[in-house]
Amino acid sequence: MDVPHESSLPAGLRWINRYATLDEVFYTRVRPQGLPEPRWVATSDAAAQALGWPTDWWANAEALAVFSGHALWPGMDALATVYSGHQFGVWAGQLGDGRAVWLGELLTPHGSMEVQLKGSGKTPYSRMGDGRAVLRSSIREFLCSEAMHALGLPTTRALCLVASPLPVLRETVETAAIVTRLAPSFVRFGHFEHFCHHGQPQALRRLADFVIDHHLPECRDQPHPYAALLETVVRRTAELVAQWQAVGFCHGVLNTDNMSILGLTIDYGPFGFLDAYDPAHICNHSDTQGRYSYHRQPQIALWNLHALAQALMPLIEDTDLALAALETFRSVYPQAWMRLMRAKLGLRSQEEGDAELIDDWLSLLARDRVDHTLAWRRLGRFSVDATDGAGPVRELFTDRQAFEAWASRYRQRLLRESSHDAERRAAMDRVNPKYILRNHLAEIAIRKAQAGDDDEVRRLLRVLQRPYDEQPEHEAYAALPPEWAQSIEVSCSS
Repeated sequence: MDVPHESSLPAGLRWINRYATLDEVFYTRVRPQGLPEPRWVATSDAAAQALGWPTDWWANAEALAVFSGHALWPGMDALATVYSGHQFGVWAGQLGDGRAVWLGELLTPHGSMEVQLKGSGKTPYSRMGDGRAVLRSSIREFLCSEAMHALGLPTTRALCLVASPLPVLRETVETAAIVTRLAPSFVRFGHFEHFCHHGQPQALRRLADFVIDHHLPECRDQPHPYAALLETVVRRTAELVAQWQAVGFCHGVLNTDNMSILGLTIDYGPFGFLDAYDPAHICNHSDTQGRYSYHRQPQIALWNLHALAQALMPLIEDTDLALAALETFRSVYPQAWMRLMRAKLGLRSQEEGDAELIDDWLSLLARDRVDHTLAWRRLGRFSVDATDGAGPVRELFTDRQAFEAWASRYRQRLLRESSHDAERRAAMDRVNPKYILRNHLAEIAIRKAQAGDDDEVRRLLRVLQRPYDEQPEHEAYAALPPEWAQSIEVSCSS
């Protein structure tokens, strides 16, 4: 990146800071603790455009000071919020923004957007932590936030990433970094759990009214607004998790304090995308019991929604209403998942046997541990006419006979709806990505950045922002992971 200069940010940034208008029982005003000797690692042009900012906003002489925690722009109102939650299924008590500082809420051309620093030092909720984030995990969060957005999944965004030589002790001594995150709201299930658990019904009601009035106004006109709030969150969460499963994303630490009230993917810690398809895959090295394994994510999401429902019961009051809202998950999730699976298979119509066809395909992937992303992408090259129309995808399987039996059924299914290869391939390429943030790609970028070379982070970001395009010049980023990738471990330490 070039030497900073006076670039032109939008005239008169409109900070509306609605969360700061709540009582201070919801937060504590704090100041970020600046990183020494900060440097820009990367910025997201796409995230800047979502704010209505020019792509060279970061070159403003004050920008690095603000987003490394040394200064605030006029209109910012820095604070850290309090929440509680269940971690690994156990009540953890009070948590809160232990290393995040909320800078304020902007009015943008695309609606309101909250701005938050992650890794900007201690807050009253840091407990025994240092309030910092390390470069390793910050690169992963920065890249995955923007990659998920490009994939079309609801997510928090990442505006920029700043690094520093400041030493931070985790398992080893690492260096510090700050990610600037964006979201319409950072309110979590745990915010509601906090006020319910601590016997603060007025604060609980104020928070629920705040979320409804500012983010989910359609709930206000319902006969039971708080039950409608719960049902809306259930629907959004069910849709979100179905999208995770479809793209092979594993969150890794689905605690209730890591669940967004708006149905966004939030808190990128020990996440991972599937390489070899394994329904029982555990991406978090700290998850020794496999609570948050890939195939359990829908079940855990529903468990977390029950915790949210329990927190909202002082407002809903009627158990039957709460249970009816929760029951929505059992219809919305399978419907969303089936819709996504049909699209990934290139099916335009519905048939009774589709569920079995999908299950058998996934069983084939699991049996041969076939690469999840490559298999779906290559399936788009399947031809109903050619003599060897399954060639590109067949070679991924060792049990060729089992694959051929399934491919015959798939071909007949496509023929029944008069599917055309070119049209189907184009449609499948729009939903089956070629490029995902594989662990080894992130690891290469991390190692280079730790050595002072940030170019790979920026290059990888550009690739991931076009996940469905062919990008022949970046073919290596879509290849099978190398053998050493199997030894990569990610954990809750960041």
